[in-house]
Amino acid sequence: MLSRLSRPSRTRVLAHPRVRAALVAALLSPLAACSSSTPSDTSVAKVTPSPDDRPVTVTVTPAGAKARAGEPVRVTATSGRLTSVTVTDAKGHRLAGEVAADGRSWVSGRKAVPGTAYTVAAATRSAGGTAGSTKAGFTTAPADKVNKVDWRPGAGATVGIAQPISLVFDHPVKNRAEVEKQLRITTSNDTEGSWGWMRDWSGRDRVDWRPRTYWKPGTEITLKAELNGTDSGADGGWFVRDYTTAFTIGAGQIVEVDLDRHRLSLVRDGKTVRRIPVSGGTPGGDKRSWRGTAVLMAKEGTINMNSETVGLRDAYNKMVDHSMRLTWSGMYAHAAPWNAKYLGRSNQSSGCIGMSDADAAWFYAQVRPGDPFEITGKDTKGVVEPGNGFGAWNLSWAEWQQRSALR
Repeated sequence: MLSRLSRPSRTRVLAHPRVRAALVAALLSPLAACSSSTPSDTSVAKVTPSPDDRPVTVTVTPAGAKARAGEPVRVTATSGRLTSVTVTDAKGHRLAGEVAADGRSWVSGRKAVPGTAYTVAAATRSAGGTAGSTKAGFTTAPADKVNKVDWRPGAGATVGIAQPISLVFDHPVKNRAEVEKQLRITTSNDTEGSWGWMRDWSGRDRVDWRPRTYWKPGTEITLKAELNGTDSGADGGWFVRDYTTAFTIGAGQIVEVDLDRHRLSLVRDGKTVRRIPVSGGTPGGDKRSWRGTAVLMAKEGTINMNSETVGLRDAYNKMVDHSMRLTWSGMYAHAAPWNAKYLGRSNQSSGCIGMSDADAAWFYAQVRPGDPFEITGKDTKGVVEPGNGFGAWNLSWAEWQQRSALR
């Protein structure tokens, strides 16, 4: 009897619905091929961009087409850090500055100046290390008014031991502290000194720097007035340039003028070089001389002196030789041969210190601007004011320091 081949029997597994769902998930999982089992409590996390990959946001101030000048340029970064910043104007001049230690900010060392277009280029790095760059630009509004400076002494000069550094401004300076911060003095021997503000004889604002005591001979001095971009304040306008000068102190000379004895002495390095008979201002009225310390402002040579220019009507109008200016109000040392009979005997001038032609010629060749004239006498107009020439030495050191806007 032929036997029948029997079909393989199919075994149907009836699984619980939860079991079927687990089996399907295991088969569909990419890990199924290398996993022998599937944890029953596996959770699936959502994938989101890492905050480390976000671009760095850079902010620049000032900003806009008519930004206010007079402030440093500030660059800040969020969601990352600055690695370098370059700020240039239209002429290619750079504003120097430094990135902060945390890389979050950069500030220029100088202020943005009026009427200038600036380009800012910032290199950045995200928290995740991705490098990037940003460019921005702004333009400052032009200056509605410009303030200028006249200064002494001139560059390269050799001057006497009492010479101050003096700046006279075209327009009022209300922001005196801000201006004074921009004035930097360096000396070859760390000379102590201070700025002092005053009204110049011309009526303009002025600031002088004098040492505590007379300069030491041979001292080298440099002034850097980094005023470009500084606002003078109301009615003063903007400074739109820097100023600099450098000069040297010459021999240690002092001119001692004794009006009561009617003589002048040139003292060099503590030794009297020569005594000269003189005649000072006539006692008892407007023709009297000033006393105190006056500083030789300029050697003007032969000039016309007219008494009407100093309020003395028609007292004189003549050409005068070897003229050496001591004050803005018209006090000079000069040759006065017309007063020959009074030289060394009495004071009969219109306020100046007169001497013979020969003595004046010799003396004129010996002195230089910046030499102090220490004038004493009982009957005088009073002490030379700080703004009448260079009268700062007639104030004590404490009084002078109080004239600084930074005190």
